[in-house]
Amino acid sequence: MSEKVLSDPILRVRDLQTHFKTDAGVVKAVDGVSFDLHKGETLGIVGESGSGKSVTNLSLMRLIPSPPGRIVGGEVMFHDTDLMSISDREMRQIRGNRISMIFQDPMTSLNPFLRVSTQLIETIRLHQGLSKRAARAQAVEMLSMVGIPKPEARIEQYPHQFSGGMRQRVMIAMALSCNPEILIADEPTTALDVTIQAQILEIIQRLADELGTAVIMITHDLGVVAGMCDNVAVMYAGKIVEKGTTRELFADPKHPYTKGLIHSVPRLDQDHQERLFSIEGQPPNLIGLPDACPFYPRCDSVMDICKQKYPASEDLSATRAVNCWLYKEHENKEAGLVEQR
Repeated sequence: MSEKVLSDPILRVRDLQTHFKTDAGVVKAVDGVSFDLHKGETLGIVGESGSGKSVTNLSLMRLIPSPPGRIVGGEVMFHDTDLMSISDREMRQIRGNRISMIFQDPMTSLNPFLRVSTQLIETIRLHQGLSKRAARAQAVEMLSMVGIPKPEARIEQYPHQFSGGMRQRVMIAMALSCNPEILIADEPTTALDVTIQAQILEIIQRLADELGTAVIMITHDLGVVAGMCDNVAVMYAGKIVEKGTTRELFADPKHPYTKGLIHSVPRLDQDHQERLFSIEGQPPNLIGLPDACPFYPRCDSVMDICKQKYPASEDLSATRAVNCWLYKEHENKEAGLVEQR
C-alpha cells in the first residue's frame, strides 16, 4: 500500500467514550479513543473480538442502542461539525449521505419484505432529492458499478433472491449511492468465501479511489489491512494501543499486543513446520477494569508499573504512537526490571 500525501483531516475523533450499563456493572466498550481520518485515506481498525472496533464506529454514526448504551464523552469533528452535539435531525442528514456504513450481515441490514429497488431508491431520494425515475436510474447504475449482472432486472428482486456476496454488493451500492465522504466498512467480508471476499474488497477499494472516499475498514484480518489500508489503529479493551502507517506497523510493531497479532498470522516465507504464535490468556472483562494496562496479564514484557497505571500515548514519530510503558524512558527508570514470565 503506497503512502499518500494527506491534507487536513476530515474527521477528528478525540477521547470518545461509550459505556453500556448492565446488571453486573458498567462496560466501558470504548474508553478514550482518538484518531484522525483524511480525505482519500483508508484506515484499518484491528483487534480481537470485543476490543471495541464496531462500537467505536457505531458511536461515530450515533447508532448506539440506548438503553443500555450511551456515549458519555468525547468529540467527533466532521469538518467543523461536532457530531456528538448536533440534533438527531441534523445527524440523519449526514448519516447515509455524507458518512455511510456497510454492516457485517447484509441479510439483517436489508429489509426482507421490500424489493431492493425500494430500499435503494428511498436512500437516494431522501438525501439527493431526485425524482423517482432519476433515483431508479442512479440505483441501477450503482448496482452495475458493484458488478451485479443485469441490474435493471435484478433491482426488482427481494434480498433472499441474492446470494450472500450479491447482497453485500447491494449494501456497498447503497452505502456509496450518495457519494459519501466517509465509508465505514464493518467486517464487510464476514461469512463470505475467499473468492467473494477478494471481489468485495476490490470493489470497495476501486470505488473509494474513483470517488475519493475515505474508508474506515474494521477487521480482524491482518491480510486485508496489509493489502488495503494506508494507516492502522490497533484496539485492545476499548482503547487504541498503537497507531501508525501500515508499512511501519508491519515492519516494526511496537506494542506487545501488536507484535502478538502479527506473529500469529501464517507467513509464506517461513518454515511451515513451526507452530503459530499464540497470545496467552483471554481478553479482559471490561467491567470494573483497574487503572492499569489491560494487556499486562498476557504480556511477556510486563513491569510493575504496568499493573499500577495506564500509559499515556507516546509519539514515536510524526506518524507513529504507542501506549506502552516500554517506550516511556523516564518512567521506566522507576519501574524496575522486566519481570520474568
